[in-house]
Amino acid sequence: MQLNVGKIDRTLRVAVGALLLALVFTGPQTPWGWIGLIPLLTGLVGYCPAYSLFGIKTCKRS
Repeated sequence: MQLNVGKIDRTLRVAVGALLLALVFTGPQTPWGWIGLIPLLTGLVGYCPAYSLFGIKTCKRS
């Protein structure tokens, strides 16, 4: 598993994921907030399976 998510992309994913996940516990409290786990985890790990599938790489490391 090679990193394919860059620094800015990772930061945005973690922020959006945490925000969506917070909606589960506050706000409208709908189960849709659990979707926030996907960007949160891909941001923390630095690897996105969808990016690999489409050949996208925002990380500058080779």
